[in-house]
Amino acid sequence: MNALVPTAMPLQDMQTLAVAIAKSGLFGIRTPEQALVLMAIAQAEGRHAVEAARDYDIINNRPAKKAEAMLRDFIKAGGTVKWHSLTDELADATFTHPQTGEVRIDWDMKRAQTAFGKKDMYAKFPRQMLRSRVVSEGVRTLWPLATSGMYVPEEQADIPAKDEHNGPTLEASPERQAINDEVPLRAAAAPMPRAPRVTEKPWRSAEGEDADRWEAAEAAAVAAKARAAKRERTDEQWRVWLDKLREALGAVYHRSEVVEIGGRSTVSEAVATGPEWVKAEIASLLAENYARFPNEDEDESALDPETVPA
Repeated sequence: MNALVPTAMPLQDMQTLAVAIAKSGLFGIRTPEQALVLMAIAQAEGRHAVEAARDYDIINNRPAKKAEAMLRDFIKAGGTVKWHSLTDELADATFTHPQTGEVRIDWDMKRAQTAFGKKDMYAKFPRQMLRSRVVSEGVRTLWPLATSGMYVPEEQADIPAKDEHNGPTLEASPERQAINDEVPLRAAAAPMPRAPRVTEKPWRSAEGEDADRWEAAEAAAVAAKARAAKRERTDEQWRVWLDKLREALGAVYHRSEVVEIGGRSTVSEAVATGPEWVKAEIASLLAENYARFPNEDEDESALDPETVPA
């Protein structure tokens, strides 16, 4: 029997649900923008958008996939797991997949403390933390597609908040700078002084302090009008902005970069304030580019206890 393919959720419904998910505080997702990006990822992977709240977390402002979600997708893809030990001191399991073979993975408290030091969560929930480490490493080794290109929350919490990735990124690329220059939405949204009404304008003398205040008020009014006009984009201006977003997404090398671009303030603001056709195009671009990396294999050295900072 063929598996049922979930119906794609319309963007407007996703936006409404994203607000509800963020307000509920039930899933660790703090903003509607975070929820919307994760829902687009879930939908791009062929699952219902609502499953994003169940399967993903936001840790240190970065997406993470829960260990049980990784394990579920691994088993769904034909993998099996045999647990040899699952205690507060040791998690040990053999992972098997018909296409990639077999591997045995174990994590104990000594190894965890050597790698990360004494962490509160390892003291409170040692068995669960060790289990998540084993699941992530085993699944990533045999069937990395099940990781969705992410770490489990327990791993993400141990990675410094500042990403020290040394590979190609868009951090200082011309494409990213072009988007920032073209859509300075954060600056445009900043509080600005209201221009005086005609009846409030100070008396304009030929010289002196009153004349300076008059000129300053006039300059502020002109600047406010220019900023407001910049926010009211025409369809053609939106198309230019979308072309720049498309160019930036086309230059990424990893799923994590697609997620990072989707969470930028410029893109979030466009989703919040743009016309419906722009919102739909943004969601389509994010999903399309995320799906470009179906077999992405994360650099396993990032999880090596010898290389992960304490």
